[in-house]
Formats: sequence, structure tokens, C-alpha cells
Amino acid sequence: MKLFNSGTNFESVLKKYFSFKNETLALDPFAEFLESVKRADFTDVLNFFRNNSQLTENFKYYLDNIFNEKPFNLSLTEANILSENAFIPELKKRILNKVLPPVVNEKTIWFMIDNVSLRPKKDLEFFHNLPENEIDDFFTLLGISDFIIRPNVKKEMLFAMNILSWRVTGAAMEVEVVRMAPEYRNFDNPFLALQNELEDLAEELEKNPELQLDSKDSRYKQIKIYVEQCLEFVSIAFKNSSKYGISGKINQSLLKIRQQVQRIYEIVQLLVIDNERDVLINSKQLVFNILRYKSHKNNISDLINDSTRMISHLITNHTAETGAHYITSTRKEYMTMFYKASGGGIIVGALCVLKLLYGYIPGSDFSHAFLYSMNYAMGFIMIYLMGFTLATKQPAMTAATMTKVLAEEGNNKSNHTEFAHLVSKLFRSQFIAFVGNVLLSFPIALLIIYGLDVFFSHNLAVEKSDKLLKDLDPFKSKAILHASIAGFYLFISGIISGNIGNNSVFYQIPERIAKNLSIRELFGKKFAKGLSKYYAKNWPGIVSNFWFGVFLGATAPVGLFFGLDLDIRHITFAAGNFAIGLYGKDFSVDSYTFWISFITVFLIGFFNFLVSFSLSMFLAFRSRKLNFGQVSEIYKEIFKYMIRNPLKFFFPLRSRLDKKADDLMNTISTKSEDH
Repeated sequence: MKLFNSGTNFESVLKKYFSFKNETLALDPFAEFLESVKRADFTDVLNFFRNNSQLTENFKYYLDNIFNEKPFNLSLTEANILSENAFIPELKKRILNKVLPPVVNEKTIWFMIDNVSLRPKKDLEFFHNLPENEIDDFFTLLGISDFIIRPNVKKEMLFAMNILSWRVTGAAMEVEVVRMAPEYRNFDNPFLALQNELEDLAEELEKNPELQLDSKDSRYKQIKIYVEQCLEFVSIAFKNSSKYGISGKINQSLLKIRQQVQRIYEIVQLLVIDNERDVLINSKQLVFNILRYKSHKNNISDLINDSTRMISHLITNHTAETGAHYITSTRKEYMTMFYKASGGGIIVGALCVLKLLYGYIPGSDFSHAFLYSMNYAMGFIMIYLMGFTLATKQPAMTAATMTKVLAEEGNNKSNHTEFAHLVSKLFRSQFIAFVGNVLLSFPIALLIIYGLDVFFSHNLAVEKSDKLLKDLDPFKSKAILHASIAGFYLFISGIISGNIGNNSVFYQIPERIAKNLSIRELFGKKFAKGLSKYYAKNWPGIVSNFWFGVFLGATAPVGLFFGLDLDIRHITFAAGNFAIGLYGKDFSVDSYTFWISFITVFLIGFFNFLVSFSLSMFLAFRSRKLNFGQVSEIYKEIFKYMIRNPLKFFFPLRSRLDKKADDLMNTISTKSEDH
């Protein structure tokens, strides 16, 4: 398309190109006209057409020429509909299309929109913002107010619907898609029925080009019923994902099926004419729909939102079921959390000393990365399998639980106080877990390093003590940044746990283990069943703890290799390192070093919690489509509740809201058992 003067007046454009009957098929005149109209008063444009009948006729003749016999089915069947069955290929395709637009057939409406309108979204907004009566007059003056009832247009729309129905039927018949909605196994397939109905309608139109649908037409009613059944099939499939799990491919297929069925319904509605006014309304709507579809055809944010929301919902759903066990209600549960956290603190205290010893082993950065990673990973798995607790592992789990409760209960003002009370129970559970971890990791690390000193007659902490204490000074090190990195890893480990749980359900791994003939023959049915239950219960936790350990252990050596000051700080390890640092200095440190290290231990815990919990809450809110505009109201209620009842955020005090909070948690637990 040629460049034109962006300041040209619409009158001069029309006089320049349409003072005579212009036979050109070039799109430049149309593009220049549209650009000039957007800068003008639209009332003036209409008046100009009314007062210049010959010029208007010439312009109509030009429009007929450039639009004549140009198919537009691509704009209905392709634009703003997923073209790939997987997220990554679709993302790559859209990015490429944005950078280098694809070459399309020049004899299509698709090509015309791309070459006439540089900004389809902006143009659509411009026309939508105009008064309805002015748009009506514009369509009437240009002779396009009735094109929706023209046989060639109806034929093109029916052809587009048939293409969509063939595609959607093929995708819906996939074995893995059918498995997601077993409720439909005993019913006739609505996708096949819709396809047959559309093919019959196309045949009737072929015989009778003047055929016209209305809202009372039995054919239209039947198509509408089948469309509703198809959409219900997709909704049931998505709902069952909590029960059967879901893969990225199936998620994408269901999204694509829903888009195609909705598009069929949008098209068929435009063919329904009940009165003369509907002809103009539907003609306008078809134009606006095509512009809207095209303006979103390469939208990356929409793709990411739609494609990842269900997967993140499933991940947080499985994570939430685990998180329900991390929120204490009674004094007994509160003390049990303390004992479990104390057990975790004992193991972490030992891990701190082991890491110190590994540091003395000569080797490359990557050999140390391996040793540190295995040290952390095996320790975390041990904590998990022994039923102990690592305090900062909780936020990624509990954030999903809190959001799930809010979604189940409804985000109403009347529920905010109950939710705030539930938050107080979460906070005190985190608090006592922090206390249990720190109170035990410090003395255990101190005891072990002292024992090694006595046994080997050598204080192994001397050489590392300066660095250990310096790392606990936020003014001399990047302790806060490193604590935030650890918080990010905690969030990622929660994602891994939820993903493994989802995949385990989707691929029916526990069922496969229980029914595996080889395992049954070698070890017996009882062993196979027990192994199946053990896998379902523990495997997601084992994998997530393993990778969490790898992330923590590898960060510093990998950062050193790349010349970056990267490391991690974790509250429980910080407490153990504090003990080792003090012992290496023979407890002879100035008051500043002692108190800044002591305070930083808890500051590290705060940022561990803040980052992991915030990221997990963001993912959970997003996955459940909760209204972020109302989140501030929830936070205000939590703050007010904390001001009124500060001790409830630290100690298990009785409250009249306990029963309500317990009922909310039981809702989650019951649903997880059902699944």
C-alpha cells in the first residue's frame, strides 16, 4: 500500500479519487479515506455524501468492485481462534506473525483488512464510539445496509460454520477429550448432531438462495440447542479436570473447541432476521465482528491468560488440598505444629554443618553445586517423609488454600470477617512453625559443631565464621535479595508439587501401579495397592522437595560461575549458620554483630514468607478469576481484625468464629477426598 498524507481532508480524498467512476481495484483510496474520516466530524462526512449524490454513487461503485467475490470465511474461521493444539507452538506462531505478518491471498477480505487498516482495534473503537443513528445512515448511504441477506454472503457464512463444525467434531472425538466428559457417553454426540444440522441447512440454501431464518424457525432452534450442549460438554470437561487432571494439550483442545462452537453460534445469530430492522443491525454486526476477530488474531496476552488459567487452577487445586493440613485450629494442633517444626529444625541444624564440611572438599564450582544440592534435597525429603515441617514450605501451599476457601465461600463483604479469622489461624500456624524451626536448628548446629571440635580437636567453623556472620548483615551483604530468591524457589517448589499431583491424576499413575501385572506377580496385589497409595500421597512432595533442595544448593555455585552475586538465605539455615558463626568466633563478637545477625534471621524469614506467599496468592487469585478490585477490601478487613485481636495472630485463643473457619476448611478437605 502506498504512503499517503495523514493530514488530507476527507472531502479532498473523495474528490481526488471519486469525481469519476473509478475502475481501480487498488486499496489506497479506501485506506486514505478511512484515515481522513477518523480525523473529521462524522456528521460532516454524512452530510457530504447526502449533498453529493454522484460522488456517492462513484464511491459505492468502487466499494462494489474491491469487495466483489472476495471470500471472508477466513476472517470467521481463523481469526482469534487457536490454530495449534499446544501452547508453545501457538505462542511462537503469534510472535512470528507480529514480527513478520504472514503472506495471505490478495483476493480475500482478510488481505483487505490487513492492508487498509493498520490498527483494526483502534478503527473498531472509533466506529463503536459513533452514535448508532450515524452508523446506520453511513451503511444506508453506501448501500451496504442489507448485505447480510444477500445469497452470496449467506452462503459464505454457512460455509464458515461448516468448516468450524467439521474441525470441532474431529477435535471433540479425540479419545482423551471424550474421557474428560464421561457424562456424555450415554447420549448422542452433540457435535455430530450440530454438524449434520449445518450441512442440511447448507443444502437447503443451495436449493433456495432466498432462504431466510427467523427466531421461531425449527432449524435455528435445533442449532441453538446443539450449540448449548456442545458448550456444556466443554464446561463439564473443564469441571472434571479436578477429578481426572488435565494436560496442556487437552486444555488447549478444549479451549479451541469452545472458541469454535461460540463462533458458530455468533455466525448463526446473524442469519436470524425477524424484522426489517434486523437486516441493518446484523449487517453492521458482521462488519464489527470481523474487525474484532482480526484485531485479536495475534493477541499474546489473551493466549497466555486463557491457556494457563486452567493449568494454574489445577496446580493450585492440588496444592490447596495439601495446604489445608498446615492451618492449625486447636491448641493441640498448634503444639503439634511446633513439635513437627522442631523436628524439621533438628534436621536443618545437621544440614548446616554438613554444608560447612562439604565446603572444605576440594573441587570445582559444579561439584560443590552437586554436593550442596544433594545435601539440601535429601534433608528436605527426610523432613517430608518423617512428617516434620519446614516453615517456609507452608506459604506456597496455604495461599492456594486461602484462595480456594474464598472462591468456595464467595467474595462477599459478609464473609470477609470469617476469612480474616482464617488468616489469623494461618498466621499463627506460620509463627509457631518459625519458632519451632529456629529454636531447634540453632542449638543442634551448635551441638554438632561442638562435638566435631571435641572429636577432631579442631574448630571447623573458624575459617567460615566471618563470612557466615557477614551474610547475616543486610548492610554488608545482599541478605534480603537472597532471602527473596529463596522465597521464589519456595513458590516454584509449590508449582512443581501441584503439577506433579495434576499429572499423577491425569495419567492415572496410582491406578497403573495398582493394576500393573509385573508388580502384582513379583510382590503381590497387596504390595501393589500399598505402593499405589504411597505414590499418590507422597510422590508430589518428594519431587518438589528434591527440586527445592537442588535450587537452593546450586544457586551460589552457578552464580559464582557466571560472576553473579547470587545466593539463598533461608530462616532455618540462617539460624543454624548464626550458631556456627558464633562458635567459630568463640562467642566473642560485638553487640552490633550479634543483634544485627539475630534480627536478620527473622527478617530473612519474613521475606521468605512474603515472596512465596505473595506469588502463590497471585497465581491462586488468577486461576480462580477472583476480582482483584475487591482484594483491597479483604486486606482492610484483615488489618482491622488484627488491630482488634492481635494475640489471635500468634496464639490459639478461642473465638466464636472458630466453628465457621473449621467448616470452611472441612469443605476443602471433603472435596479433596471426593477427588
